[in-house]
Amino acid sequence: MNLFEETKFIMNKYHITANKGYGQNFLIDDSIVKNIIEKANVSKDDLVIEIGPGLGNLTLPLLEKAGKVICVELDPKMITVLNDRFSMYSNFELINDDILKINIKKIIEDSNHKKAKIVANLPYYITTPIIMKLLEEQLPLESITVMVQKEVAERLAEKPGGKDTGAITYTINYYTKPEIVLNVPRDCFIPAPKVDSSVIQLNILNNPPIEISDKKQFFKIIKLAFLQKRKTLVNSLSNSGIKDKNYLENMLINLNIDTLIRAEQLSLEDFKKIAEYMIKNS
Repeated sequence: MNLFEETKFIMNKYHITANKGYGQNFLIDDSIVKNIIEKANVSKDDLVIEIGPGLGNLTLPLLEKAGKVICVELDPKMITVLNDRFSMYSNFELINDDILKINIKKIIEDSNHKKAKIVANLPYYITTPIIMKLLEEQLPLESITVMVQKEVAERLAEKPGGKDTGAITYTINYYTKPEIVLNVPRDCFIPAPKVDSSVIQLNILNNPPIEISDKKQFFKIIKLAFLQKRKTLVNSLSNSGIKDKNYLENMLINLNIDTLIRAEQLSLEDFKKIAEYMIKNS
């Protein structure tokens, strides 16, 4: 039985339809599942946390490769399916909760595994909050390998200054080395979403590319700078109320940065200079 047939069987057996509210699209392509596992480089040394496993189509090969797999699933309908399918596996654990609300760091620390990885097919509607949580909490992770909407993957993999640069670009590039490792057509899912997907891998950096004296202030400035992306940096930051235009224009002149520059044109180093200038001259 291939993955498509198995998925249809399970959906019929448990009277399941994909829940749009949970952003559910069930992966049904065996080769894509195999490729995701290979790209994640899962081994018996690994604790793998799978977010939103759904019917468990990615869970089964993870259980066969990893030391332990902890599935975090919010939909109560899926809990029965997952328990029925995998409760006989000694390395399987299931948490019925919201990934945004649980203490992932404690879960990792309690596992006693050498390495921890995230592997998941993320719901499109909460992709960014999940990734921001995983990075901002500075979890002891080796990598994050997740399937997301293709357009989102391109934005996450962008380098500062590129055409798809957003506030999250700087967070990604501060904490990780991002790479799109696989493209996934929409017809690899039931139901088929309206857009294609991509698998992005975020390899966690041991040392960030720049040293920052006040990380909170640094990322606050970046977020404020992108609230009005189409405006110049001066207008975006002044409209946020952080500083007035005269201060901001003088700051950029002193830092040898174009006063008409927009946020997406700045490098990590540029934002570091701006943050340190504001801290020093507050």
